[in-house]
Amino acid sequence: MIDWKRVVELKAEIGSSEFDEVVELFLEEVDAQIAKLQANPNPATYEEDLHFIKGCAMNLGFKSLAGLCLKGETTSAAGRAVEVALEPIFQCYNESKAVFFLGVQDGLAA
Repeated sequence: MIDWKRVVELKAEIGSSEFDEVVELFLEEVDAQIAKLQANPNPATYEEDLHFIKGCAMNLGFKSLAGLCLKGETTSAAGRAVEVALEPIFQCYNESKAVFFLGVQDGLAA
């Protein structure tokens, strides 16, 4: 679910204090995008929306979320956005956040 190697690399690249800021920014931006998709799902924007979330997820090591977003993005790009199931993406995001914070707490991002 989480690519801990990527998380450790990112933290080493930018430092601990910057890492905390990146995590905070990631959560703010992805939470906002998820809320938008939940409140007003618009298949016409799924490709762009999911591309944005995918990029953020890949940067922070949210591997499973990035994979689901890639699938939805590709489906949307093929003109089949109405087939994209958003609920699994929302669920994966929430589960990934929980696993991420438990892992950080347990020192997996050290």
